[in-house]
Amino acid sequence: MTFLNFFISGISLGSIYAIIALGYTMVYGIAKMLNFAHGDVIMVGAYVCFYATSRYELHPFLGVLIAMIVCTLLGIIVERLAYKPLRQAPSLAVLITAIGMSYFLQNTALLLWSSNPKVFPSIIGRGAFRLFDGELSISHITALTIGACLVIMAVLTLFISKTKMGKAMRACSEDKGAAQLMGINVNATISMTFAIGSGLAAVAGALLCSAYPTLMPTTGALPGIKAFTAAVFGGIGSIPGAFLGGLMLGVIEIFAKAYISSQLSDAVVFGVLIVVLLVKPAGLLGKMTQEKV
Repeated sequence: MTFLNFFISGISLGSIYAIIALGYTMVYGIAKMLNFAHGDVIMVGAYVCFYATSRYELHPFLGVLIAMIVCTLLGIIVERLAYKPLRQAPSLAVLITAIGMSYFLQNTALLLWSSNPKVFPSIIGRGAFRLFDGELSISHITALTIGACLVIMAVLTLFISKTKMGKAMRACSEDKGAAQLMGINVNATISMTFAIGSGLAAVAGALLCSAYPTLMPTTGALPGIKAFTAAVFGGIGSIPGAFLGGLMLGVIEIFAKAYISSQLSDAVVFGVLIVVLLVKPAGLLGKMTQEKV
């Protein structure tokens, strides 16, 4: 059962990566931007949830809801102030701005909440389900994380395929100029994409810190990079690719820690990514596109 325990832990970690990767892949798919500040939005969401539940003693799920609202507004503000003025700018300028925004959020958090690590209370407790006479143990937060990921993926897929805004997002991802000529408000669509991605980042932050209960201003940095790796792994711009890439990345990381070395697990993860991209440059579910000149 040890193998199965590791596998379930990998799926749980991968579910968190998948939720974070959705923000990267949606923004890139529609706005063709890499929002490297996304990892720090996770951290902000976790801090908001922490203070809502610890200081103000609100119900954990209400704390998560407040964190989603705050991060949604933060995503819209960041897009309006930092990225909207660079809509026609070279990609290098956008990349530098994204890195600068990441450091800005980290240092703002450092000023507001200090660098002292905080112990994050689990949003669902520390209990576990025990199966097969106790040989298989699935913690409540693991079950919640996997369930939340599946629900988010299902709702987001329905939203993209069935709603008017979802169809506008797909149109903008294909050709923003043509979408604008058809009456679609491209700026509002991109803002909505940032809002959805940032709201999901708050959920991911609460789940991440519940599973690994240490919160500090740099909490979102490494998970953000790994989630971006998951998005590239699955095919950036593809929502199913973000889901598949996140799950596979989580499983690979946990098995690398268990059977190879906890110090080398990150090297194994990025090594697998390099091999996959050598074989499929667009990622597992990505599609190669030709640039028109």
